[in-house]
Amino acid sequence: MRQPPTYQDVLTKQAMNRVNAPSMPFHWSINPYRGCSHGCSFCYARVTHTYLGMGADDTFRRNVLVKANAADALADQLERKLRRCGGDLQCLAADIGLVTIGTATDPYQPIEAKRRVTRQCLEVLAEYQVPTSITTRSPLILRDLDILQRMRLHSINISVHTLDKQVWRNLEPATPAPDKRLAAVRELAANGLPAGVFLAPIVPYLTDSTPQLRAVVEAAAAMHARFLVPSILRLTPEVKQWFMQTLRQRYPHLVARYQRLYRTAYPPTAYVDPVLRRARALMAEFGLDSHAPRMVEAAPSAAAESGVGGTASSAAKRSDGASRQLVLPI
Repeated sequence: MRQPPTYQDVLTKQAMNRVNAPSMPFHWSINPYRGCSHGCSFCYARVTHTYLGMGADDTFRRNVLVKANAADALADQLERKLRRCGGDLQCLAADIGLVTIGTATDPYQPIEAKRRVTRQCLEVLAEYQVPTSITTRSPLILRDLDILQRMRLHSINISVHTLDKQVWRNLEPATPAPDKRLAAVRELAANGLPAGVFLAPIVPYLTDSTPQLRAVVEAAAAMHARFLVPSILRLTPEVKQWFMQTLRQRYPHLVARYQRLYRTAYPPTAYVDPVLRRARALMAEFGLDSHAPRMVEAAPSAAAESGVGGTASSAAKRSDGASRQLVLPI
């Protein structure tokens, strides 16, 4: 029986962290939590727990840190930058570039329904009109439609790697069902938001067949996804160790094939290129682009119109008990 997660409040000095990798299409990342109770077996973010002296194994799912003051820290960062821009929000947006939420944790994992740390951060980003993208596997994002419609959104990326229920249950049993995620794409798109699908990760020998790929691409198109981005499973050494354990339990006949295929973190191009070509051919068939549409420009808030950022009083309202240090069973 899987051990339920525990949640511990922590304080952060800055919520927005610079991303210097030139290969990344964004400049800053925000992760309201560290660790993720979804516990997907293939999650590349497991390695981030090793930076805290924890394991990249199931510890990543069982021990989740809640950045209780994330919204306040974010408002402080943005207010300092806004002052350097002389109160000009357009200058601020140009200076920051694109911020992505959910690079190393799912910002809408179950605890978010109670703690609302992600929602508080979105409120700040909307206030300062910061260009933002969001990545999640959860339809809980629909709760925040009211804020999303006020934001300067680049994209909302809903991850769906398969519609095969058995594969889904074996590899990511704690996530919302894929059909519910796709329904969220439809609802987001119906509200004029730039929602699309990350076909990620494509898992060799399990979700890489043409019928498997077609099922996701066709469903994404039917749900009016604005874009679809396919990517192949990456297995860094820490993640590979955990994923191979899952394979031994669920798909033992694939273990030897994976050991041959993943001599490094990525499969060879001889495997990758044909899979991506088939995915892109299906995307063309169903009229799906691989790029998010032009950024949605939200109507400016009253604060934005006046060129004023957050205030001490609004930050206090967002804190939601940030000074508490708790371990919460779920």
